[in-house]
Amino acid sequence: MITKFLIFTLIMFFSNIFGQEITGSWQGELDVQGNKLPLIIHIEKDINGYKSNFDSPLQGAKGIPFQKTVFQNNILTLDASNLGIIYTGKFGNDKIDGTFSQSGMTLPLVLIKKKGEETVIDRPQTPKPPYNYDIEEVSFENATDKNILAGTISQPKNFDKNAPILIMITGSGAQNRDEELFGHKPFAVIADDFAKKGIATLRMDDRGTGLSSKGKESDTSENFATDINSAVEFLKGKGYKNIGLIGHSEGGMIAPIVADKNKNVKFLVLLAAPGIPTSDLLQKQSYDIGKSSGASASTLETNKAVNQKIYEFVKNYNGNNLKTDLKPILISEFKKFPKGEIPAEQIETVAEKQASQISNPWFQYFIKFNPGVYLSKIKIPVLAINGSLDLQVSAKENLAGIKKSLEKAGNKNFEVIEFKGLNHLFQTAKTGNPAEYGQIEETISPKVLEKMTAWILQNKF
Repeated sequence: MITKFLIFTLIMFFSNIFGQEITGSWQGELDVQGNKLPLIIHIEKDINGYKSNFDSPLQGAKGIPFQKTVFQNNILTLDASNLGIIYTGKFGNDKIDGTFSQSGMTLPLVLIKKKGEETVIDRPQTPKPPYNYDIEEVSFENATDKNILAGTISQPKNFDKNAPILIMITGSGAQNRDEELFGHKPFAVIADDFAKKGIATLRMDDRGTGLSSKGKESDTSENFATDINSAVEFLKGKGYKNIGLIGHSEGGMIAPIVADKNKNVKFLVLLAAPGIPTSDLLQKQSYDIGKSSGASASTLETNKAVNQKIYEFVKNYNGNNLKTDLKPILISEFKKFPKGEIPAEQIETVAEKQASQISNPWFQYFIKFNPGVYLSKIKIPVLAINGSLDLQVSAKENLAGIKKSLEKAGNKNFEVIEFKGLNHLFQTAKTGNPAEYGQIEETISPKVLEKMTAWILQNKF
């Protein structure tokens, strides 16, 4: 699950003092365990004083608005009440020298006036035309939910439709057909590599992105599975006979759902896929990323206990209004965090936002999901891979879970591999912390590309 980490929706406050000095663009870097995350803040005057927005270049975030600005007595305060984020800095000598705090971390952040051109992000693996393979833009209807899906078929010239073609399934959150994140386009890189080696792919825009039509607010992973099932039927209708699925993160959770229902799916490639109940996965994800980001031991333990209580409440809830019933529990639990972690006056606001997010149908389905239910029925060939530095879907626990379920299914043709030194995106990494994703030039390790193509071409599906 490609979760949206460290994209900070800061709420900024300024006054009318020193208007000429404070307006303009300011830039600074957060240093998270040695990982540099640049932020660019744009400030301009409006009828109420000022308005502001920010960019996070390495994360592909641009023009995200701030709600308010306060600048008094040369002190700048940035307050994201809904996320428990506080930044306080002193203005002077053309810079703002301050500290940024979030979830137990306190980091220095110095802002200076921005000069020069925008940051250029180097992504050398992104394919560029002209291509030495065929590309076809396609669209089709999901027969179940009636939404329209748009995508790209990439295939070698003179492609034999008995050869393998894989439908690509993105991770969590609405993503385009390239699974674009932090300037990286991993699905475009994979499709390009596959096509050069004799393998075709279909990659699609998720519901509500690119050229695909919007879904419903109540959509869950089960709905997204019907999109992939419709893609299988679409390719079958075009004469393709050797159809596989390649899913990353949540996409690796969706792939077995589809394979269990549609016998036209001949093989699976699971990239950083869940292999244990997702409530357990999220617990470990939260702990590992928090620890890597410098959260205190007390914060980690408190957060673990709170998450466990909330997840169990959601999994066992039988009432009629989860948001309303969950909010007082969240308020009570948030009060247990170390002093200053969530300011007392902000607890209710944070609880309101969290209750709204948790009560979303997608999250309710996700938190109750056990991938073993589907994996334990999969008998077709499976390649499951993960990186040893994956802090979002831990390699050890989830690969072991996949292996156990496939053995239970009596599957005789599967391979489970942990690649050393790779993160959730299969980049060569130092720590695996999501803050690194945008800083690494590599989109996906060539070792992973080589393994996937060799496995697909060596198998006889």
